[in-house]
Amino acid sequence: MTLDIVDSQNEKIGSLELSDEVFGGRVNTDVIWEAVVHQLACEHRGTHATKTRGRVRGSGKKPWRQKGTGRARVGEIRNPLWRGGGTVFGPQPRSYAYPLPKKVIRGALRHALTQKLRDAVVVVVDALAVSEPRTRHAAELLGRLDVVGKTLLVDVHPDSNLSLAVRNIKGVRMSSTGRLGARDVMDAGRIVMTRGAIERLEQVLGS
Repeated sequence: MTLDIVDSQNEKIGSLELSDEVFGGRVNTDVIWEAVVHQLACEHRGTHATKTRGRVRGSGKKPWRQKGTGRARVGEIRNPLWRGGGTVFGPQPRSYAYPLPKKVIRGALRHALTQKLRDAVVVVVDALAVSEPRTRHAAELLGRLDVVGKTLLVDVHPDSNLSLAVRNIKGVRMSSTGRLGARDVMDAGRIVMTRGAIERLEQVLGS
């Protein structure tokens, strides 16, 4: 697989040959699904919480004596059976993360990138950087590269100015190669990455 390398003006300045051993195999959508679900679970904040009878506001005093009133026995007004009482077995803060083999995570990223390469939605540039951290400069760069909509920018070490500049552009995200996941790739309509980034990914995913 051969990709064209362009500069910031979208002019071709070279080409890059990718290994068929890394990006030339069959795309396994099941592995991609496993990695996407895992990444979503790890990003789940899990801050939901309900109040148990020990956390509900109210007195712990027994409302009436145990026997002789003709009413049902009750120990406190925070009883879950009462209106305003505690919740039984309600959701509590927890982590939804679970372990997934690194081999599966790397394999899913390789399959996701292979699919995007076959769809011809990957643009390889010599560098991704702007002179100032201004949204206008980032929008002009993306316009010259002819990318619109959901876009993922990938670099080995993202430029700090560009990272700040794209934060106000809807649908545009920037990631380093070390933090790139299958969900990030599959969620993007267009992918713009530097030559160093794709060479680094080819090296890591091929090992």
